[in-house]
Amino acid sequence: MNDIQKQTARDLLSIGAVFFRPDEPFTWASGIKSPVYCDNRLILSAPDVRTRVESAIAETVRREYPEAEALMGTSTAGIAHAAIAAQMMGLPMGYVRASAKDHGRNNQIEGRLEKGQKVVVVEDLISTGGSVIEVVNVLRENGAEVLGIVSIFTYGMQKGLDRLAEANVKNVSLTNFDAIAEVAADENYIRREDIARLIAFRNNPSDESWIGK
Repeated sequence: MNDIQKQTARDLLSIGAVFFRPDEPFTWASGIKSPVYCDNRLILSAPDVRTRVESAIAETVRREYPEAEALMGTSTAGIAHAAIAAQMMGLPMGYVRASAKDHGRNNQIEGRLEKGQKVVVVEDLISTGGSVIEVVNVLRENGAEVLGIVSIFTYGMQKGLDRLAEANVKNVSLTNFDAIAEVAADENYIRREDIARLIAFRNNPSDESWIGK
């Protein structure tokens, strides 16, 4: 666990953007029981955390994708993060809608995208990876060279990892499920013995045997 992973994990936990409830799991829209709740939109309401997160996004883009010419946010959660980080870097920014507009120019990509432009996608959260890969595909279909993704948090679910590999796209996250679980235990958000239950959920979300242990 590097310094950015640890600091981002600590920040997300401190503002309730990511918190754990292994004894009273949440229910996702899919029906899956989850010990984790994540709402990275709360970052925008916490100025100190927001500054650190956006600075980390900019630093990660510079380090991992030095050829980047523009940032593209995912709709809707990635838009603000892409905009702030792009401002810090002096780069153009745009975003990709979930679907094309049904009026005007029928845009799905908002902001100017040049053919062959080297872009980095900014996403707040990756679980199974489906939505961010759709964004990557739209950008590629419109002539962009997608260098990769920077996300704030990833679960590291196998389905998501497989999809990213199949799409041949790199993702670098500021923090991840394992890092947040470790920090949560260190700072008494959860019991250390809960970590094994959390990892069991992450490794096989459809298996609920971790509940009640």
